[in-house]
Amino acid sequence: MFIEFFFLLREYKLNVSIKEWLDLMEALDKGLAGPSLLDFYHLCRSVLVKSETDYDKFDLAFSEYFKDFSSPFEIPEEVWKWLNGGTKIKEELYDKIDPNAPKYQLEELKQMLEQRLKEQRSCHRGGNYWIGTEGTSVLGHGGFAEQGIRIGGESRYRSALQIANERAFRDFRQDNIIDTRQFQVALRKLRQYSTTVDAPKTELDIDGTIKETTENGGFLKLVFEKPRKNTVKLLLLFDSDGSMLKYSKLCSALFQAVHKANHFSDLKVYYFHNCIYEHLYTSLHCIRGEWENTEKALNTLGSEYRVIFIGDGAMAPTELFRPGGNCRIGLYNELPGIYWLQRIRDKYPHHIWLNPIEESAWDHAYGHVTINAIREMFPMFELSLDGLEKGIKKLLVNR
Repeated sequence: MFIEFFFLLREYKLNVSIKEWLDLMEALDKGLAGPSLLDFYHLCRSVLVKSETDYDKFDLAFSEYFKDFSSPFEIPEEVWKWLNGGTKIKEELYDKIDPNAPKYQLEELKQMLEQRLKEQRSCHRGGNYWIGTEGTSVLGHGGFAEQGIRIGGESRYRSALQIANERAFRDFRQDNIIDTRQFQVALRKLRQYSTTVDAPKTELDIDGTIKETTENGGFLKLVFEKPRKNTVKLLLLFDSDGSMLKYSKLCSALFQAVHKANHFSDLKVYYFHNCIYEHLYTSLHCIRGEWENTEKALNTLGSEYRVIFIGDGAMAPTELFRPGGNCRIGLYNELPGIYWLQRIRDKYPHHIWLNPIEESAWDHAYGHVTINAIREMFPMFELSLDGLEKGIKKLLVNR
């Protein structure tokens, strides 16, 4: 059943296993989905989707598969007119609801609807048999039946296709371009603590408190520890201007997140245009004179710094491979840019490169020659939430 839907979910990169699919089939066999497509939507999502980051993929697949879904019945225009108006339940009906009313399967409801459409000749309200409103009939709308087929009126819930098409979970996708807040959350993972701080024990030790409270017969016993000091030192190198202008909003978000963060023992930020040469700029406009000698910076900053490049890596090959390739007016580099990149790679064992260009385009985008040359030197990740998390994980374990 719905095997094409299973393969479509896999096409949308949802990690749905055969076991999970069989669990869904078992749930359907036991009637857990109810008679509506909305029930099926929620059941599928709860069984098949493991993370909220996959909700958007699920909605896209669901919308595509069920886009042509429609009622198997042609409702006559006259019936629609009968059902107009009358959307409130009459007060006296509450006392007449039978808690032992029969429960119908979907096929039974379909047969009942088909039969009523053949028999009914007038409008009905407040009843329990005909297609109508304000009553306890399982056919119609505006009544008080626990189950049934709604025709017309307003649903108490939105339809499954409406929910899927709204794609309310796009912000949860791992491949989304990220904003300042998401940058901050991701950067928090770039932390390593030392407990060698010589200070009074002022921070609550949660695990220790739980352990001591348990051993104390359940009576609360607080345990404190010395404050921890973040030992991570970070060096950020931003590619600025030129082809990076289109990504200025994204880089600005990262810049703000970094400066709002208090996760680092030390933070250094420099800028370059296309490639690093004899100077590292201290402002994002890469203005002549507002710089620091690259050799001096490398000699000053120890190898314990984690290095993150942010740039598209797209440039003319001469800018990367040849002396004099620096395209800034009035500047001539004696050493090729790749020399300085190699120097940084060799000195700092913890390094990654974040590229705002989509990973799928790295092999054919403008500058693919230099992009791939840089990829051979530095682990490169796409500048998305998923890419940043992978990059930070690599940055913490890379040697």
